Amino acid sequence: MLYEELLLEAEAKTIKVFEMDMPSTIKGLYSDNIVWINKNIPTRTEKACTLAEEIEHQQYSTGDILAQNDISNLKQEKYARSKAYEKLIPPSAFIAAHRLGIQNRHELAEHLGVTEEFLDNAIKRYQEKYGLGISLGFYTIIFEPLGVLEMFDFT
Repeated sequence: MLYEELLLEAEAKTIKVFEMDMPSTIKGLYSDNIVWINKNIPTRTEKACTLAEEIEHQQYSTGDILAQNDISNLKQEKYARSKAYEKLIPPSAFIAAHRLGIQNRHELAEHLGVTEEFLDNAIKRYQEKYGLGISLGFYTIIFEPLGVLEMFDFT
């Protein structure tokens, strides 16, 4: 479902998406409003995670950033990836999952429609950004170990 939603988002942003044979080391590429997704990626879930990042490159990357030994290219790659994490797994998603009774990372990844690897990388990115946790309203999201604390409302 998420993959189809992202395809519609790409279409709305006038990005054409093609699936094609690519080396196994490349999951996706973006250039000039075209995204290529490796058609050998085994699941639509993994394709969705890849597509989300490639869509973000349209807005947040400029030029050829394939040479990842260049610090500017590396920054653009990391920024687009971070935006994909925020799009598919905003911090509020942890609270919503907590309220639904989701118990572990596997269930959480399945509920969000992302791979466990994508989820783990998003959590690591949030740790880099926020530290051990972040408070939202009456909730505190702890990133390691992953959990949500719910505070009492005494009003």
